[in-house]
Amino acid sequence: MEVAPELHLFVPAGRRGAATALATDGVSTLGHVVESLGVPLTEVGTLVVDDREVPVSHIPAAGERVSVRAVKRPQQVPGAPLRFLLDVHLGTLARRLRLLGVDAAYESTDIGDPALAARSAAEQRVMLSRDRGLLRRRELWAGAFVYSTRPDDQLQDVLDRFAPELRPWTRCTACNGLLREATKEEVADQLKGGTQRSYDVFAQCTACGRAYWKGAHHEQLEAIVGRALKER
Repeated sequence: MEVAPELHLFVPAGRRGAATALATDGVSTLGHVVESLGVPLTEVGTLVVDDREVPVSHIPAAGERVSVRAVKRPQQVPGAPLRFLLDVHLGTLARRLRLLGVDAAYESTDIGDPALAARSAAEQRVMLSRDRGLLRRRELWAGAFVYSTRPDDQLQDVLDRFAPELRPWTRCTACNGLLREATKEEVADQLKGGTQRSYDVFAQCTACGRAYWKGAHHEQLEAIVGRALKER
């Protein structure tokens, strides 16, 4: 079996070079064998046996040469509008995706893998996580491993992998709701004296009611948006 270089971080060091021999029992599927090596099937693009593509249900036989290839980018996710679900450890990434107008649901508390997988299936959302066990759950609608621990790299990776449509400044970074233009009077109860005097342009979340304006952190947010748009 030969594993693509992009997937080497999942497998033992001894299997990261050229093709290595792997014993099979004649019963387990190729998908099960690949997962037993540590590779989530969400990260597998194609499985090739003796130069022909096979499904994960293929039962490998003695002497077959297996190649495990990574997902091709940009990855197509058919069947529903592209939207995401992020686990409790990816709050910064969720807020940055929302900043760019990407539909990104986020669980701020640890509700457990079964509940996350069930929500992914019910809402047809791509589950983003660094938890390999979660990504192996069969009830997931779709999933993807987040390779980096750095938010900047995480965002770049997700945008590169899925190429979602970007509509900056259209979603609430707190709850993922859509924003609308708002008057100062409509959001006055959320404004302090200095903000009321200094700003005249506001937006408000149609879901949670949170008010937005170009405050002290706007330049930092502009930089995140500018980098994402430039890389696209």
